[in-house]
Parts: sequence; C-alpha cells; structure tokens
Amino acid sequence: MAVSEKSLENLKKGRPFTKETAAEAGRRGKKRSDEVKKKRKDMGQMLSVIASGDITDKEVKDRLAALGFDREDMQNEALVAEALYQKAMSGNVRAIEAWAELRGQAKDAAEDAETAGKQALSLVWMYYVKNINSGFGRITVCALNHQYTHYEASGGRGSGKSTWASLTVIRLLMENPDVHALVMRKVANTLRDSVYAQYLWSIDALGVSDFWEAKKSPLELVYKPTGQKILFRGADDPMKIKSIKTEFGYIGITHFEEKDQFSGRSEIDTILQSTMRGGTEFWNFETYNPPRSKDNWANKDSLEERSNRVQHKSTYLDLDHPEWLGEAFMEEAESLKQRDEGRYQHEYLGVPVGTGGSVFENLELREITEEEMKRFDRIYQGVDWGWFPDCYAFIRLHYDSNREIIYLLDEHVGNKLTNEQSARWILEHGYNDVPTTCDSAEPKSVADYRSLGVNAKEAVKGPSSVEYGMKWLQRRTIVIDRKRTPHACEEFCAYEYEQTRSGEWISGYPDKNNHTIDAVRYALERIANKYRSQA
Repeated sequence: MAVSEKSLENLKKGRPFTKETAAEAGRRGKKRSDEVKKKRKDMGQMLSVIASGDITDKEVKDRLAALGFDREDMQNEALVAEALYQKAMSGNVRAIEAWAELRGQAKDAAEDAETAGKQALSLVWMYYVKNINSGFGRITVCALNHQYTHYEASGGRGSGKSTWASLTVIRLLMENPDVHALVMRKVANTLRDSVYAQYLWSIDALGVSDFWEAKKSPLELVYKPTGQKILFRGADDPMKIKSIKTEFGYIGITHFEEKDQFSGRSEIDTILQSTMRGGTEFWNFETYNPPRSKDNWANKDSLEERSNRVQHKSTYLDLDHPEWLGEAFMEEAESLKQRDEGRYQHEYLGVPVGTGGSVFENLELREITEEEMKRFDRIYQGVDWGWFPDCYAFIRLHYDSNREIIYLLDEHVGNKLTNEQSARWILEHGYNDVPTTCDSAEPKSVADYRSLGVNAKEAVKGPSSVEYGMKWLQRRTIVIDRKRTPHACEEFCAYEYEQTRSGEWISGYPDKNNHTIDAVRYALERIANKYRSQA
C-alpha cells in the first residue's frame, strides 16, 4: 500500500501511521465533508425561504434564524442571495443563471431530486408567468389554491390559453407527488404535433427539462424524481381511457384541449367519471377556441353557471408581450380585420359571431344590477305553455319605451310542470303584481291559472302576429343577465335562421328552441301592437 508524503512526515516526527491514526484521519475528513454538504444544504434551505413569496425582511430573518443561520450568515450569504433573487425576478439574465447555479449546489447537497425540481421551478415559474400574460393571474391563483375543480380557458388564436394550461398542469404535478395528469384531444393522431409539443415547450420554458423524460410510444412525459406521468390520449378509443392504470397515486389532473371538438358535455363527463376516482383533489382544464355557431354545444356549455367552475377569456391583444407572437402573426391578424371583420372577430378574438344567420343581433349580455332593478317600474310577464319535450317557460321583464330597451329579469323554465306547480311558483315569488300574458293556444291552461289566483290574460295573436312580433323584438335592445335568465340567454344567443341544403337562408322564424323567446313576445304583445296600429 502506498504511503502519503504527510504520513511519511508523521513517521519522521514519531507519529506512526497505524490503523488508529488512519481511522482518525478518515473521521476528520468525513467531518469536513459533512460540514461542506451541510453548508450547501443550508444554502438550499435559505434559497427556498427567500423564494417562497412576498414576505417581509423580518419574516425572512426569523425563518432563516429558525433554520440555524446566525447573524453573520444572514448579513452575508442570506442577504446577498436575496439581492440576487430580486435581480433575477426583475429579468436580469445573469442573475437568473447565478441563482440557478446556487440551486444546483443545493440539489447536490440535499441529494433530493424532487426538492431540487421544486426549487428550480419556483423561480422560473414566477419569472415566466410574470412576463407572459398577467391577465391569467386570477385563474392561476384559483388553480394553485384549488378553489375550483373545473378551469375553462377560451379565446382566439395566440391568446395564450393552451400555454397557460400546460404551465399550470406541470407545476401542479410537480407540487403534488401522488398525482398524475391525463391530456386529451378528440383524435389521438393529433396529439404529438399539438399538446405533446406544447408540453415539451413549456417544460423547457420553465427550465426543468433535466427533471423530465419524454417518451413517444406511448406518448408520455415522466417526472424523474417521483415517476409521475403526464399521459396523452385520444377520446376516439374510450376503452384505452377506461383501462388506464397508474403504478401509484391517481389521475388528479385532466386537460381537454380543443374542447369543442369533443362530442358534447356528456362525452367529457363520461371520461371524468372514469378518471376522477381514488384521490382527494382534482383539477380539470378545458381549453378551446369558441366555434363560430352560437348554437354549438361548447358555446352553450360556457353559458351555464357552475359553482365548481371558473372561466377565463383571452385574446392575443391581452398578452403583455404580443411581440412574442411575431410580426407575421400581427400582420395577418390586421389584414383579416380589414378584409373580413366577422372572421377576425371569430378567429382572433374568439367571439362566436354565428354563421351569419343570427336572428337577434341586438343582444347586450351583462349583469343587471340591484340598483337598476330598483328603478324598473314597467314590468311585463309572459308564458309559453309546454310539457315534454317542449318546455314550459315564464318570463318577467322591464321595458324602457323611451330608449326601446328590454331587460329580462327572471324566468321559470321546466318540463312536465303542472299548471298548479307553475302557478304556485308565480304566486310564491310575488309576481302576481302585474298581468301575465299567456299563449292562447291552451285556453284551459289560462283558465286554470285564473282559478288558482294568477292574473292571467290570453295573447291576442292574429294574422302575421309571430312575424311582426319577432321583427319588433329585433329592433329593440335586449339586455340579458345570464345569472338571472340562463335559459333565455341560451335561446336568444343561439336562435338562427335555417338554411336550405344549398346554403340559402330561409326567411321564416324557426319554431324550435324558442320557448322563452315566445314568452317575451307574449309579454310585450300589447305594447308591440300599439306600434303596429300606428304604422
């Protein structure tokens, strides 16, 4: 065995190189090594405290003190690191690189890849989100705090919705070690060049590529520290979705890209019934460009109020850095705007402009405030009878004749409602303060209402009454608050002229999905007829 020069020197000094002295030297070396590792691990803890959020200097010092840092540590390493962090957050590239290097040292010391991955993510995530689109702030906070189960992001081209969803899914997975993610499109062969590529880009943008492994058969992204997976599947093979099994944990995150391409709400719900099991917390993301037709299921679905869903709409104009889209993108958007305003509204602003056959282009969709409600004194009510599958519809509204504005205030819509049930609803809500004009096609139902105490009147109708009444409504502004009248909102928005097979418009008004529309027409019939007699 070779003897070191230091050991030979010790022999000359009378200190023999024995097993005991060798063991002592080893212990001293290990102690120094442990001290270095501890120092680096402490640095990692210190960096985590500094990057943990918006906290005061005193809170930083208190938390560092709890980790065992003395005053000198805090005056030197900790405060220097904090200054470096602030420069990194301001966008200083060299500071970001230096911070990442310190994080790497923390990873080596802690020998914990999962912790290192989270540390690496915290800075890059905050820096990236800060610079991509501040408009996603609220929905991001909701997702990270698990305030809702469903997160819907819609918008036109280049609006950042898919980028936001992929970034959020990646962070949620890295912060929840027992959760896996399932990303879906309607057709499997569209996955690789769309969402799979998007997620690869987002992982790289976050600076955590070293922590992920990309697999192509099947399409998967594996988080190396824990083995968690992001799975990519198509809905065109439902049996494969049902048979998905994870080696540990559960599928807690789902992302439906191009939601409108799925068959309907029922298809998505069926998939979620298969995936939302075996866990405690779930996140479901749905991203899409609103289809042109207002009657499309995805557009109608977005109008439904749900307590467990938050929605976000965005356009390329909302981006904090629209120049990232490139000059060609901006030029094409502006060119289309000049050539075809309708297509521009739909493709770039995500507006369901309709097929060009919307009956009501005079809708104002907004909240009707309580202050406004107090001032409404010209109240009208109408009823369209129905049972099943056609529904019964009651509407209450205010008409401002001076400005020719109709405000829809409340509704009662349902199938298989008896006259007694619907009459009781009107009376219980105190809506017998004004007459209710009812469809005269059912005189017995009108008589039932009267016998039950409802101040009911029969609609007059007459020749061309439908055509005239509809045209009269089309010339007025109709204000709809979808929280107050969701069914009316859906019907008025989706109501379109029909087309022949050759694509020609039919001038008549379709007699379907128009129950609240008819109720509004009956409610204002006598007012409209006054204008008709004056014509």
